[in-house]
Amino acid sequence: MFGPDKCGSTNKVHFIIKHKNPKTGEYVEHHLKFPPSVPSDKLSHVYTAILKPSNEVVILVDGEEKKKGNILSADDFEPSLIPDKTIADPDDKKPEDWDEREKIPDPNAVKPEDWDEDAPMEIEDEEAEKPEGWLDDEPEEIDDPDASKPEDWDDDEDGEWEAPKIDNPKCEAAPGCGEWKKPMKSNPAYKGKWHAPLIENPSYKGIWKPQQIPNPAYFELEKPDFEPVAAIGIEIWTMQDGILFDNILITSDEKEAASYRETAWKPKFEVEKEKQKAEEEAAATPDVLSGIQKKVFDLLYKIADIPFLEAYKLKIFDVIEMGEKQPNLTIGILVSVVVVFLSIFYRIIFGGKKPAAKVTTATTNAAAAATSDNQGTSEEKEDEKEDAAAPRRRNVRRDT
Repeated sequence: MFGPDKCGSTNKVHFIIKHKNPKTGEYVEHHLKFPPSVPSDKLSHVYTAILKPSNEVVILVDGEEKKKGNILSADDFEPSLIPDKTIADPDDKKPEDWDEREKIPDPNAVKPEDWDEDAPMEIEDEEAEKPEGWLDDEPEEIDDPDASKPEDWDDDEDGEWEAPKIDNPKCEAAPGCGEWKKPMKSNPAYKGKWHAPLIENPSYKGIWKPQQIPNPAYFELEKPDFEPVAAIGIEIWTMQDGILFDNILITSDEKEAASYRETAWKPKFEVEKEKQKAEEEAAATPDVLSGIQKKVFDLLYKIADIPFLEAYKLKIFDVIEMGEKQPNLTIGILVSVVVVFLSIFYRIIFGGKKPAAKVTTATTNAAAAATSDNQGTSEEKEDEKEDAAAPRRRNVRRDT
């Protein structure tokens, strides 16, 4: 098994090999110790495992060496590919009289007669006296005199309001406030529970270990005998989408792999990196732009509330709401509103009963693309009665 694994606390590029023990015929998994970690971004990455004739293993991430080891080394693989020569005898049992205690309580020790196990660790300091100026009648904390009950506080729902507490300012200049109590001090008579002192165990035999016997699974090997690769499978467990695999290459030519990495992965990686950089730079812009757009739309709402524009409020609201839904069309929306205002002023100055200007037909191409069904062309034919109708309540109104 070879490849990235990032799940929970696991973060590593696996390299696991299966090898058949020539003595037992059993297949054993050998895991690379201390494998490299997986890149934390969402860019495409290429993972390379190089297995050399010298039994050396090299792990590359994006063409950069991250780990090197030797298949036959117990320091690099766990369990070791070559088993230990000896193992603990599974049939060997510790004798019942085996004593592993290095030290034992002195069986001849006796607790002293004056040893009081019930004496407390601390007692009151009888010699202590209350400091002069101690304010017995002053509490350490008082209600904040500057605090007031909030206007929206509901006693039925929020309960009885209580002012927050602050430190009593009178206590700052005094040695203390409230009821004075004698402080505690260490009890000189305290000794705790009595235990017999430890002495060397005359029966100590050391820590017992089973005897070692020759390992029946042991073998010597200079070069592992791996079976040939017959197929490639992808094992994946994930809770997110957008994970893709491609360009899997098995070759005996290291230079071919490096060339393929540069041509199949590197160009895509560079494009993704530039795109990510552009997105990160653009991510900061909307915060500033959205604040400006909000002010613009708030101003337009106030303008639409002017009394002599009452008959056209419905159409102005429609244009503003279209801009709120698609902020990138703000400039086109502004042009549309200007056209509406000019049309209204024209009617006020020259009179007549011309229909109100169609908002969407006077916008730029960007504003016209704001709605897919391009509704409203029939509105150009609405009569004056429809134009003068009372405006409906807007569906979208930003309160913030």
